[in-house]
Amino acid sequence: MDKNKCITIIRSAVQKGSHPGPPEDDLFQPTSVIALFVFNKEVELLFIQKADVKGYPWANQMAFPGGHKDKTDFSTKDTALRELTEEMGINRKNVEVIGSLGHFQTINSKDIEAWVGIWNQKESINYDRSEISRVFQIPLKYLINLHKNKGFHRQVPNVMHLTYPYEDVQVWGVTAKILYHLIEILLKNN
Repeated sequence: MDKNKCITIIRSAVQKGSHPGPPEDDLFQPTSVIALFVFNKEVELLFIQKADVKGYPWANQMAFPGGHKDKTDFSTKDTALRELTEEMGINRKNVEVIGSLGHFQTINSKDIEAWVGIWNQKESINYDRSEISRVFQIPLKYLINLHKNKGFHRQVPNVMHLTYPYEDVQVWGVTAKILYHLIEILLKNN
C-alpha cells in the first residue's frame, strides 16, 4: 500500500474513532505511551521490551514507549513525547502525533493515555539500556492477520487470551488492550 494512503487511513481511524475515556475518579496515576508507526519496506509498529530488572513490575514485558506524567509535562501527549526522547533517543520534532486512542487502566492503578504517531526516522534509535532490553518493529500486516486469525475482530476476548505473539515474545496486558483497540479502529475505517 502507498505510504500516503496508509497515513490517511491511520489518521482517519484515529481521529474519527470512538475511544475509551478517562476514569471517573482520581485514583489512577496519569501515564502515557505512544504507538509509533514506522514506514520501511512495510508499515511497522515500534515496541520495546522492558529491561529485566529485579523488582521492576514490568520486567521483560512488551510495551509502547512511555511513562509517568511529570509535574513539568503540560499534558499526557507531552509526557509521551518526553519519554520517547528519554527512552529511545527519538526527538519529538521527528514525530507527527496523529491523536489519542483514549485511556486504558492497569491493575496497578495507572491510567494510560495512548497516543499514535508517525516517526520520520531522521535519527537512529539509541535506547536506554537501563530501561529497555530490546526494540522491535513489528509489521502491522502481521499484527492485523494475527488479530483476525485469533478471532479477535469484533469480539472482545478475555484479557487472559488477548495476546499477540511475535518471535520469542508476547504482547499482553494493557499493551495488548491498546493494540487491540488500534487494530479494531483501523479495520473499521479501512
